Amino acid sequence: MKIRSVLSAAVLAVATTFASTQALAQETFTLRLAETWGPNFPIFGDTTKNFAERVEKMSDGRLKVRIDSANKHKAPLGVFDMVKAGQYDMGHSASYYWKGKVPNTLFFTSMPFGMNAMEQYAWFYHGGGMELMQEVYEPHNMLSFPGGNTGVQMGGWFRKEIKSLDDLDGLKMRIPGFAGEVFAEVGVNPTNIPPGELYTALERNTIDAVEWVGPALDLRLGFQQIADYYYTGWHEPATELQFLVNKKVWDKLPADLQEIMRIAMRTASYDMLVHSQHANAEAWANIREEYPNVEIKQFPNDIFQAMYKANEKLLDEAAEENEQAARIVKSQEEYLEKSRAYTNISERAYLNTMAEVE
Repeated sequence: MKIRSVLSAAVLAVATTFASTQALAQETFTLRLAETWGPNFPIFGDTTKNFAERVEKMSDGRLKVRIDSANKHKAPLGVFDMVKAGQYDMGHSASYYWKGKVPNTLFFTSMPFGMNAMEQYAWFYHGGGMELMQEVYEPHNMLSFPGGNTGVQMGGWFRKEIKSLDDLDGLKMRIPGFAGEVFAEVGVNPTNIPPGELYTALERNTIDAVEWVGPALDLRLGFQQIADYYYTGWHEPATELQFLVNKKVWDKLPADLQEIMRIAMRTASYDMLVHSQHANAEAWANIREEYPNVEIKQFPNDIFQAMYKANEKLLDEAAEENEQAARIVKSQEEYLEKSRAYTNISERAYLNTMAEVE
């Protein structure tokens, strides 16, 4: 009788466990995602839609993502706080927008004179970048994942040509992140303005210059109608957006749905980089044909030298003031040195060769 009782109890335990597992496998989840961008915003908004479609398809409908754009939640630069508090389960934005709240977040979007997109993705996934990013976000009840890259961003639209450092003195410019701090060191008054307000700010002279992304998104906002000088980039060589996930929400998901989210986020990020390259190439061709007034410029060498020196100064200060920042800066610098050595004999060498034969 004792053996029969033990066997019965064991069978019951196995059956209960199986039933619980099956119930969990059939449970459905709907996550609410807040994005910094407006509804149907090209490329950026396509990335969140791409992600949502993939998770629903791969999970066979067990996991769905409902996207609220900035017009719905009314807080384009409040995504960090909303996800942290659990007001939203997820967010899609840019890490450097949170530098006023958590300064070390700005290292995970793009750094002036830093890694290009390929180098930066390699750092994230193979060079310790993901671990450092998670270390920064974990105290705030969040996970952060790469959320799509624009590649090299353009240096901004200016109403007047920038010929010397004197032309930057007192200039009011929308430029976020570490680049804004670098520009401040050489006399610019940087500010951060939500995407939906940029055109109006430039048109009404609230700002004198604006940095946004690249031809595909800049043309959509109409900057080419206001400013003639379009400068090449230095400040964001690999602008990475981010998916934020509330950690308590993440921990409640079954392991298979967590893995589906990882794959969907990574795939959506890659697709955004490819989409950005394609869209910018097409948009640049349109600029040349439809807006011959636009002049592509590069900042003079003395300005680059001053900005590079300011960048190094600010990085040293950040490392001195904060042990965590010091480790992030060191990791990025060491990985850039190693990765760039190969980039120079591969990508750079190829482009230099093609420039000579074309």
